[in-house]
Amino acid sequence: MFPSHKQEVVTIDGPSGVGKSTISRRIASSLSFTYLDTGAMYRAVGLKLKNDNIDLGDEGAVRESLMNVSLQLLPANQGSEDVGVLLDGDDVSQEIRSPEMAMVASAVSAIPAVRQKLTVMQQEIGKKGRIVAEGRDIGTVVFPNAAWKFYLDAAPEIRMQRRADQLRLQGKQVDEEKLLAMIVKRDHDDQNRTIAPLCKAEDAHTIDTGVLTIDGVVEAMLREISRHSV
Repeated sequence: MFPSHKQEVVTIDGPSGVGKSTISRRIASSLSFTYLDTGAMYRAVGLKLKNDNIDLGDEGAVRESLMNVSLQLLPANQGSEDVGVLLDGDDVSQEIRSPEMAMVASAVSAIPAVRQKLTVMQQEIGKKGRIVAEGRDIGTVVFPNAAWKFYLDAAPEIRMQRRADQLRLQGKQVDEEKLLAMIVKRDHDDQNRTIAPLCKAEDAHTIDTGVLTIDGVVEAMLREISRHSV
């Protein structure tokens, strides 16, 4: 049994493009835990506010737009695929995965009303434990009492190249210079926002995913988890 102050939760934080989603799915599968894709939740909320033509500077309007929003995460068809997302009953799984929606997600994640709404949703999901959650403030804000915390990092250029390769596999054209600029800007925005900025939890274990394969990262994390199991 875990101590009463610890949750049976694995948190994986870090900037965009370090492989959090892929690694989270692998860790969840290895532990038979549920994967909670918080990034997809922020992207979906960003799409909701965009479609509703909400002024992001008007927090009252943002709060009203999200008052009755419905978000449902669907298991991926295959382990390598993204989690599916239903927004108010509509499948927006593909629509939210563009680089542009990643930037929208970063913008809306700085809005207190959005963070409050989604943090409550995420904490409710995590109450039963046995989940792997990834994002930017999961180990610091959403699940500060998680039993296992990790912070993944990699150089912006490495993250850009991985994302470019991913987009090309989907048949999309990629402007690498523009994509790198977006990644650097998102890092800056995430690290410097007033509400729940991207930062490493003091008790998180850091892994540089730029020097390891996905298998290597997963193996290192599973070793750390087993080392601190109760």
